[in-house]
Amino acid sequence: MSRPTLYVAVTNHGFGHAVRTASVVAAISRLNPDILPILVTTAPHWLLESYIESDFIQRHRGFDVGVIQSDSLKMDKDATKEKLQQMKAQARSIIASEVNFVRTNRVSLILADIPPLAAPLAKAADIPCWMMSNFGWDFIYQDWGEDFQDIVDWIRQCYQQCDRLFRLPLSEPMSAFPNIVDVGLTGGNPRYRETELRSHFNLSAPKEKTILLTFGGLGLEQIPYHNLQNFPEWQFITFDRNVPSLQNLIQVTEHHYRPVDFMPFCGRVISKPGFSTFSEALRQNIPIVSLTRDDFAESHFLLEGIRNYTHHQILTPDEFFHGNWDFLLDTPIPPRQNISLDRNGSETIAKAVVDYFHSSP
Repeated sequence: MSRPTLYVAVTNHGFGHAVRTASVVAAISRLNPDILPILVTTAPHWLLESYIESDFIQRHRGFDVGVIQSDSLKMDKDATKEKLQQMKAQARSIIASEVNFVRTNRVSLILADIPPLAAPLAKAADIPCWMMSNFGWDFIYQDWGEDFQDIVDWIRQCYQQCDRLFRLPLSEPMSAFPNIVDVGLTGGNPRYRETELRSHFNLSAPKEKTILLTFGGLGLEQIPYHNLQNFPEWQFITFDRNVPSLQNLIQVTEHHYRPVDFMPFCGRVISKPGFSTFSEALRQNIPIVSLTRDDFAESHFLLEGIRNYTHHQILTPDEFFHGNWDFLLDTPIPPRQNISLDRNGSETIAKAVVDYFHSSP
């Protein structure tokens, strides 16, 4: 008897979408190991494996463009527009070829984060499409002006065909979607004991002087690591591949370790605005230091989120790249609101998926 099959389409933009989707797939597998997930993404296989410990299939396909970037802050809008126009022109043939795959593999449900083509693909295959996100690509491109309006309209037409949206916290309104269910934060849980990681990486600084630097899958081109020499009693943890040799900088290169594994014993996380990093830090109740990012519309909602729900510091790029990092000597600002966000978004979405398969004929 064939296993029930879930088709999971992940937007091809950085690592954050893959991380939060993989955390949901992992929760699905824990609830029902019989469901076979097919993750349709160009994200590195090791990244998916670092979250999903059970069986899954990866299909290397990309159904959206996201934003073409050289690092986590620098965007190429012209190249992004050109790729989007190509994808829009090829949409019919992309859908037609993928419908054959969906039917051959007896897929019962599509879960997407958040490629627009997933919804018309599901319609063509006569199965439901559920999506999860805190923003839609129509919202991002709308902010880029009139040149992107045709693309925005096309994306909204796609999203309107979605059967259910699981809207994550720190979100824009996502008004293109006809059926919205609000859920909590997504993300992984730490896998290692603090004593184990402290011993393995020779971490001796106290929590308040242990800092996690994480800037997503693309990283940053010019992190001013020389500033770390101003804090010899502190320790800094980075997943960056190109770093100088500094006594108080710990480089993590083994793929089975994830930023979330280090969060419980870090005093702060320094990042750029990114949902998955913010969400995992919020779930672990770790203060967040974030750069601003004025040219990406999602950032406003993410920064408002940390202002509202966690201890935080918000830096301009100039303060981060050209300052001496004396912000580390300041106490993070308390949240505006004295409430906590629901931390069980991954489990909520997973339960809905499992219940769907249970009730399907």
